[in-house]
Amino acid sequence: MQGDLSPERPAAGGVSRKTVLRAAVAAAPAAALLGAAPAPARDRAVTGRPLTPTPSCDDGDDPTPPQTEGPYFTPGSPERRSLHEPGQGTRLTVSGYVFGPACRPVPDVLLDFWQADGSGAYDNMGYRFRGHQYTDASGAFRLVTNVPGLYPGRTRHLHVKVQAPHRPVLTTQLYFPGEPRNHTDALFDPALLMTMRDGTDGREGTFDVVLDLPQDPGDPGDPGGTWSAGTLYQAGDRVTYGGATYACLQAHRAAPGWEPPNVPALWRRM
Repeated sequence: MQGDLSPERPAAGGVSRKTVLRAAVAAAPAAALLGAAPAPARDRAVTGRPLTPTPSCDDGDDPTPPQTEGPYFTPGSPERRSLHEPGQGTRLTVSGYVFGPACRPVPDVLLDFWQADGSGAYDNMGYRFRGHQYTDASGAFRLVTNVPGLYPGRTRHLHVKVQAPHRPVLTTQLYFPGEPRNHTDALFDPALLMTMRDGTDGREGTFDVVLDLPQDPGDPGDPGGTWSAGTLYQAGDRVTYGGATYACLQAHRAAPGWEPPNVPALWRRM
């Protein structure tokens, strides 16, 4: 069971993917098309300005590639955080957070991923390289999979449907920087580039989704305290959060999603 998610339900905002992506491609400089990823929302949040929601997309009006070239969404995927298959190319780990426009992370958000295998084919009969998960209490998600292969007419990408509880579905795609096909793919949007690096066990990508939903940073649910996103803390510093006191264990710049209760590697409750 996957909540309210269904292939018939329109994406958040009702914005056509064609409209959004054509405008982005027309406005973006060549360097951006080829690959400099935008700053993650967790970094942009420290400026104190509202975050811009991830572009809304509706797969229903995408041009359908002939036969089984995809992409095709299949409802009812299994709940799992790993889609990885040995022998299907490079291991890929994608992680990030889901935020609202007020820079607060959103827990219990459904993310349903699907992608091509290493040869560029989609499994339209089963659930290979398909699965869903939910963000944790800090709004974080983590997917372990393989770098997808290429199929004709498209650049390398991942598909994902994102839905906060009782909210509309956002359908979008995540892209890889530096791909030669980025500047020839009519659907490519530089705003959806992941930040990539080489890890110790394959490739690692990060992307923060920002959903367009009501979010008041000053509502009664705000735990308050002296901890503040954007502050550079040093080991030994003490803060309060949610009525408790915490000691900093290692120097870092605080970011949404890194509140003391959520990151025991950075904070110890006193």
